Amino acid sequence: MIDAGRLPPLGPAAMFMQGSKRMPGTAITKSVVANEPGGRKREEIFVDIIEKISITFSSSGYILTSEIDGTIQMKSYLTGNPEIKLALNEDLGIGRAGGRSDYGGSAGSGAVVLDDCNFHESVQLDSFDVDRTLTLVPPDGEFPVMNYRITQEFKPPFRINTLIEEAGSLKAEVILKIRAEFPSDITANTILVQMPLPTYTSRVSFELEPGTVGQTTDFKESNKRLEWSLKKVVGGSDHTLRAKLTFSQESHGNITKEAGPVSMTFTIPMYNPSRLQVKYLQIAKKSKTYNPYRWVRYVTQANSYVARI
Repeated sequence: MIDAGRLPPLGPAAMFMQGSKRMPGTAITKSVVANEPGGRKREEIFVDIIEKISITFSSSGYILTSEIDGTIQMKSYLTGNPEIKLALNEDLGIGRAGGRSDYGGSAGSGAVVLDDCNFHESVQLDSFDVDRTLTLVPPDGEFPVMNYRITQEFKPPFRINTLIEEAGSLKAEVILKIRAEFPSDITANTILVQMPLPTYTSRVSFELEPGTVGQTTDFKESNKRLEWSLKKVVGGSDHTLRAKLTFSQESHGNITKEAGPVSMTFTIPMYNPSRLQVKYLQIAKKSKTYNPYRWVRYVTQANSYVARI
């Protein structure tokens, strides 16, 4: 989350992220309408890039399906409804052809390519085709500036490996390993890994790595499901869970066909796999001293994150 309120006015060429600083952790939960001393509401605007990702991995770890459903959400608490310019990646392409004709070959060169997108009725697209800027007079409160969808393969934030080994007729061991594939300065939170177990599973004992903090395990007997909760996961780290299963009857089939798939839910602040960015956020000045607070936040969440066994 970036406080650019103290920066000099931003021109079209200025990078919005320059001179940025992190908001404190309490900023996520605090009221977005902050009051200045004397009861006056603070002039501020929030832009959230929210991406919900769906991935299905094969049993050997290949990506079978992948999709990003993204939204650029805006909360405006600016008085007088000033005009706003929002600039996105210059190499942004739309459609299978990669967008504009002059970007014909951009799809394979690391450009951000959207399958499709739509815009809020307040958005003017006069210069969007030229320089990928959106012009709008935002209504009060919260609204989606733009919705978009990406089906082009992207780097998954987590890799999941599962191994099931039989240990006699009434026992088996499950080894679950997750690896965070995002940068080490990023931290995911509220991670939950779930795995359905064979219906004849009667008992499960868990073993976490030595020195593990902030992780819990559970066996939901009612629906025979293993749950592994991790409070925080730092980018680049690996985490392993071992679960020893005890069965109430002998297994006559293939355990791997009667268990799984493994699914994950998570939230990753300040990270988005599409690489779509708000390059700058320009607000029409009403006076020389008018310089509202601007916050740009990125967040990625799991929509359907599934690994077959």
